[in-house]
Amino acid sequence: MDRIVVSGGTALNGQIPISGAKNACLTLMPAALLSEEPLTLTNVPRLSDISTMTELLESLGCEVASLQGGRVLAIGTENITNHTADYDIVRKMRASILVLGPMLARDGHAVVSLPGGCAIGARPVDIHLSGFEALGAELDLRDGYIHAKAPNGLVGTTYEMPFASVGATENLLMAATLAKGTTVLKNVAREPEIVDLAECLRKMGAQIDGEGTSTLTIQGVDRLGAAAHQVVTDRIELGTYMLAPVITGGSVELLGGRRSLVSAFSDKLEAAGAVIEETANSLIVSRKGEQISAVDVVTEIHPGFPTDLQAQMMALLTLSNGTSVLEEKIFENRFMHAPELIRMGADIEVHGGTAKVHGVKSLKGAPVMATDLRASISLILAGMAAEGETVVSRVYHLDRGYEHVVRKLSACGAKIERISG
Repeated sequence: MDRIVVSGGTALNGQIPISGAKNACLTLMPAALLSEEPLTLTNVPRLSDISTMTELLESLGCEVASLQGGRVLAIGTENITNHTADYDIVRKMRASILVLGPMLARDGHAVVSLPGGCAIGARPVDIHLSGFEALGAELDLRDGYIHAKAPNGLVGTTYEMPFASVGATENLLMAATLAKGTTVLKNVAREPEIVDLAECLRKMGAQIDGEGTSTLTIQGVDRLGAAAHQVVTDRIELGTYMLAPVITGGSVELLGGRRSLVSAFSDKLEAAGAVIEETANSLIVSRKGEQISAVDVVTEIHPGFPTDLQAQMMALLTLSNGTSVLEEKIFENRFMHAPELIRMGADIEVHGGTAKVHGVKSLKGAPVMATDLRASISLILAGMAAEGETVVSRVYHLDRGYEHVVRKLSACGAKIERISG
């Protein structure tokens, strides 16, 4: 099993290109199922999750061509020959459920396994299901599969989400583009990935208003057509690498970065002691002074502090000059990185959905184990600031969400290598 070995104590200086957003691409790919004509995506990140979604689409009968070294995907969906998303593929990644809405809207039936993914909480799909029922779908859950049908097509409706779920917003938005009449979705998610999806769907011929707000209005159309779309910058990768020069010292330019993608996170990072300069095509981040200041963090739905940057922020705050309180309000069971940071000398108390982080003067390298995607990178960040050598095992999680971590950090001077076996 691969491991990543990090030797700490080196300040980072240089440039890091930020990839296309994994979470956006994993939604745009199943959106291709809405049309019989091809969808071409550019700025595609080269990640294992993208490969998994490709495998899923191909299992349904799609033709997926990977071009320009994987940076471009051309997806042909003229013939959907299979309407069952099998457990063996879906269990690898929760985003697999996003094929349900497009297949149901286009062909009136779909069978999709209940999804898997990182073990960071239950993350039920009940909002997806109640939303589809509001659109007129008939659902039957049996043997671990969602059996959905709408033999006469989906019908526009007004549906208010009990919680602003990103996945449910994406799934219902896609389905509504082909529903008869007007659909109004209230209390929807507002993430940049939602905006990116709406822009792509509009290029395909969808009629959508309100992306980026809490209400989406979709006027259903009879069919969607071909389109080409560039995947938005990955705001979680951006935020992660913004932390790197703050925890290690130095200055890093993040190519393709925009503060508007990570506004709430940037505010907290500056409060902790970062200096963030925005240029026409990048963000330049460094640390102001020697000390990291303690800050309190509450994860919230967008535009609040992203839950996907909580673990990385905790790694930084282990070295602050005071006590920080991190409250996780999005997912339960998302402090599994805390015991591993404690192995490195961090002083952290976890009580339910709250973690109290007492800053220490230094961390010490240690063997640690990654428990999920974001925890993986948080341990690498901690290792770059620690004294001595840190060995991070179970790094296959990283391949799901970070492209060329070792290459990008090494280019800025980090002492980091990946060891196979």
